[in-house]
Amino acid sequence: MAELKDWELHGATWRTLELHEKRAVIELCSCSGEPMDRVESHDPELIEYVRNHRDD
Repeated sequence: MAELKDWELHGATWRTLELHEKRAVIELCSCSGEPMDRVESHDPELIEYVRNHRDD
């Protein structure tokens, strides 16, 4: 969760690749939109955050 928030604070973006009840896969992108890393998580807090902010 902290990694995603830090990513956003530095002006970078992310996009949801997969979102399930117990798993989220997101792609961390540079400020220009270039994919930089992929994160998979089973953390309920992160899944809820992604669910609530994926269209921002």
